[in-house]
Amino acid sequence: MKLLKWSAAALVALLLLLSAWVAWFNYGMTRVADDAIAPAANAEMVARGAYLARAGNCIACHTVRGASTGAGGRPIATPFGTLFTSNLTPDADTGIGQWSAAAFWRALHFGRSADGRLLYPAFPYTHTTALTREDSDALFSYFRSLPPVRAQVPAHELRWPYGTQAALAVWRTLYFQPGAKPPLPPGPADADVQRGAYLTYAVAHCSACHTARDALGGGDWQSLRGGVLASEGWYAPSLVSAREAGMADWPVDDIVQLLRTGVAPHGQVSGPMTEVVTQGTQYLNEPDLRAMASYLKALPSTEGAAPRTAAAPDVRSSAVVLGEKLYQQHCADCHGSQGQGVPGAYPPLAGNRAVTMAHTQNLLQTVLYGGFTPDTAGHPRPYGMPPFALTLGDTEIAAVLSYLRTSWGNAAAEVSPLDINRMRASTAGNLRQ
Repeated sequence: MKLLKWSAAALVALLLLLSAWVAWFNYGMTRVADDAIAPAANAEMVARGAYLARAGNCIACHTVRGASTGAGGRPIATPFGTLFTSNLTPDADTGIGQWSAAAFWRALHFGRSADGRLLYPAFPYTHTTALTREDSDALFSYFRSLPPVRAQVPAHELRWPYGTQAALAVWRTLYFQPGAKPPLPPGPADADVQRGAYLTYAVAHCSACHTARDALGGGDWQSLRGGVLASEGWYAPSLVSAREAGMADWPVDDIVQLLRTGVAPHGQVSGPMTEVVTQGTQYLNEPDLRAMASYLKALPSTEGAAPRTAAAPDVRSSAVVLGEKLYQQHCADCHGSQGQGVPGAYPPLAGNRAVTMAHTQNLLQTVLYGGFTPDTAGHPRPYGMPPFALTLGDTEIAAVLSYLRTSWGNAAAEVSPLDINRMRASTAGNLRQ
């Protein structure tokens, strides 16, 4: 009995210590944020903030289509419920009109609101924590320069207990490190690579998408190994794998072109990345684009490239035979009878990593729902892909994709009708929004 009491007491003491640690981690370290005094805003600072807001795609997330810029309210679907982005205009009641620069810095650096509440990590403070105080003040100056808009954001719709401060405190203790620095490639890094790391990690927060998340929505923010965007049905490919979207063997100029226009000789962007280029990276200046390109090129590859050519199988499956017939009927006019594509218009399918990746979500989404490459100054008239969700059934789409993945030297696994059916089911909610 005495041993049982001692064990219970020890357990209680341990829980109290853990609770104290979680409380200190989330609330005790943020007081230093209020000590620094921001310089007075000026036109140069506001312009700098506008530039950073573009680079970080802030306005796109904090603006509902057709509504006032930065007034918030855009729904962000997560596996735990729906969040609504905040009003960043200087309205005194519904925006940041009563915030100080120090409070804004605390939000970016520590993930806490002006009133002390812990913020939800849909706001990427896991990455903005690496922003300099100067850049934080510039962003604050820009948002304060927007016309104030009185717009009350809807209440978040999260399942219990994910919306509680206690749950957020535990999540942050597990997955958030205030002041975490961007990862650098091994070996000495020149100024361009260091600047590119800062832009990629802190400003553009690329690993918020390009890393795998666990069941609690946490991940290794220092990783760019790719991750599924669970609520959107897209896969953000690995930026360190030659079999996915690694760019170690790309010329820097081609990476710059991709970030500026969305289209390059070695590939083009699609899905959520289209918005990132359209709203963000196309507006970066040449030195910053080259810095990001230098960083992405310097990242060490985690695996070798997949074979670009493979012998055709002796016996083709019935799905591939059907897929060839459908491809010639629906696809060959744009992508070529041999999957060669049309330069500057339609991408080649032969030897295309987006076609042969082990993760097929993006390929399925593109064929089902179509889409466009970004509309940018360097690519003002993008060619589109028509949707086939209503034209072809699950078996037919699976057959076409299986043909693409096993023809012209491509050597990837076939796609099943069940894969198509699951994709339709998982993305049906997105289409209704």
